[in-house]
Amino acid sequence: MSLSRLPGQPGWRIKRVAKMESLILIMHVLVAVAMIGLILLQQGKGAEMGASFGAGSSQTVFGAAGSVGFMTKATAVLAAVFFATSVGLAVFARQHVKTFGVVPEIQAEAKKEVGDVPVAPAASVAPAAGSDVPAAPAK
Repeated sequence: MSLSRLPGQPGWRIKRVAKMESLILIMHVLVAVAMIGLILLQQGKGAEMGASFGAGSSQTVFGAAGSVGFMTKATAVLAAVFFATSVGLAVFARQHVKTFGVVPEIQAEAKKEVGDVPVAPAASVAPAAGSDVPAAPAK
């Protein structure tokens, strides 16, 4: 462990939070990929060939009502972990906006002095004689 990461040293908390955020992000992506794989491996209800040709009874068309299999339980656990990592990433994003928000940057740019901007002369330009363009009414 380097000295810059010890408690009491400047920046140690930011590095720790950044590592935690990276760890949660990596876990979030891995859980998403695993969940996609498990969902694609599962057989859908009513996917049997006999159900499409009317061979099954009305109660078994939507799948047998029995115990929940391992794949379904694993998918439910992965979905819960995915939800938790999503909430965790949202909390980190909110803290990042509070700490490093964009509002001070916008206010600083608004306070910049523009300087003297030249104003265009207000010249009255009359249409050329014999032109089809009518003259503007006088004020």
